[in-house]
Amino acid sequence: MAEKLSRLLETTLALSGQFEAALSASPAKAAENDTNKSSSDSNSQPPEPLQLLSKSSTLLRSQVTKLSLLAINTPFTPSALSTVLMAVNDSVLPSLVTAALLVTPDEHTKAFTAEVRVLTKTVLKEFSSLVEEVRKIAKKNDEQQQDKKKKDEELPQSEKDSVTTATGRVWDACDTLTQLVGKGVVGFVVRRVEQWRDLVKDAIDELAEWDPDEDDEDDDLLLDDDEENEPVKGAAEDEDQDQDRDDNETTTAALHAHKKTALRAFKPIGQIYPAIISNRLKKGGLTASDTTLPPRAHIAKLESLVSDLQAIPGYVDEAAGSLYESNIANSVLYLKKARDCAEHAIRLVTFPWAVEGKQPEEAEAVEQEDKFTAWSRTWLKVMDEVMSEVDRK
Repeated sequence: MAEKLSRLLETTLALSGQFEAALSASPAKAAENDTNKSSSDSNSQPPEPLQLLSKSSTLLRSQVTKLSLLAINTPFTPSALSTVLMAVNDSVLPSLVTAALLVTPDEHTKAFTAEVRVLTKTVLKEFSSLVEEVRKIAKKNDEQQQDKKKKDEELPQSEKDSVTTATGRVWDACDTLTQLVGKGVVGFVVRRVEQWRDLVKDAIDELAEWDPDEDDEDDDLLLDDDEENEPVKGAAEDEDQDQDRDDNETTTAALHAHKKTALRAFKPIGQIYPAIISNRLKKGGLTASDTTLPPRAHIAKLESLVSDLQAIPGYVDEAAGSLYESNIANSVLYLKKARDCAEHAIRLVTFPWAVEGKQPEEAEAVEQEDKFTAWSRTWLKVMDEVMSEVDRK
């Protein structure tokens, strides 16, 4: 292996590892370190992180293509490989990681920031795997150079496939990161909200199909089996068994009643997801551009909204699961929690998003109400009516 190429390969792997470690640090600490570095040059303006991230990811994908082709084609040219690696080490990787570190929770939400970190680390990890494959080929080439018969011998197909596979994984990682950036913060949130909407819908559908009578029949079968396997019982034991059946019937009736109440409550809860997506995320004044970030006041509200919408599927699932276990009290508890999150989410976005430069309460006072504002008020009234019986429990 040419000495220069050997050093560059080692440097690339070490650099990638260091960058992964930097991305694993807490967002606040990483952002502080990056700010300290940027402040050393007062004349330079910090780049727009999402644009830089997209550009760096696309550029790395291009350099990886060159690297893989140079590695698997004959003749093996260390100088050409070195040129590609120097470009990656000197500008592409530093730009990629700098952009990822400039994405912060205060300006991009915690969830989006975490997703950027994870995807960027995946890019670095897959790139390191490719570099390892290139290093194996370079080492093998050094050995072949000592044997005139094997000099410039074509690389076996299996080794070419290893490089091609590793290259494909880097491409996929870069594409995933670029797609995330293209959707922007709001697009990312929309995708997450759609996933939570589907979870709520699945839980509601499962509860609707559940029949408490089937569980009661299973209990009766167990009682009948016990009767066949046990000796003749006295009158007192027969009375106890009859009482058990009566208790089961009472419990089953209560389960039916609460199932009906829960489904009535879950229906409007599930409706808030498509309504918020259509009227407050895709429309309603929230910036949805991948180049222009929402104001920080919007980000704070978005964080709160996301927290509520994310919590609801878990509460709905717990409420239904408790019902399956005949624990009505627990089901009521989680149903109320789901209701509280849904109501808080609706109240957060009852009015269109505040215009930049105005406080939310000031903007609400001057902006006209829209259709979603009226829908929200109707929804809150319906929810109060549906939950009135539950609140008494």
